Amino acid sequence: MTDTKTLRIERTFQAPAEAVFDAWTSEEVMRRWWQAERHWETSEAEVDLRVGGAVRVVMRDPHQDVEYGGGGLYTEIEPPTRLAFTWIWDGDTRRTLIELDFEETDGVTKVRFTHSGLWDEEAVRSHEGGWGMIFDNLTRTLEAAHPER
Repeated sequence: MTDTKTLRIERTFQAPAEAVFDAWTSEEVMRRWWQAERHWETSEAEVDLRVGGAVRVVMRDPHQDVEYGGGGLYTEIEPPTRLAFTWIWDGDTRRTLIELDFEETDGVTKVRFTHSGLWDEEAVRSHEGGWGMIFDNLTRTLEAAHPER
């Protein structure tokens, strides 16, 4: 039986696990890549990196002057191999869970991303598109930071 309310994505990055983990936990680095469209910007990124600490991100579409924000609380932090946090979009009450597992081999890091607790199959498809763009932005950010790879 497949879980129709869970999104799973696997991506490989040409960067060490520490750098990929840092991209998910450094406010400065998050502002460079956490947007659902390439031309958007991250107007806000806040991290209190401790279990129970808050994470918050706001993406902004500068062409339509619209912001999309959300956040949650860290539930697991095991640098540089695992990160998990709850997530709620602003204006919504549905809490979801984001889990990331980082596995490095010879300086290349595989990330297994799971976003569970989505409300229906359409939400899974919608989030898959957004997360896909966010991961593409992360790829470009890590390539710029590690051009030797």
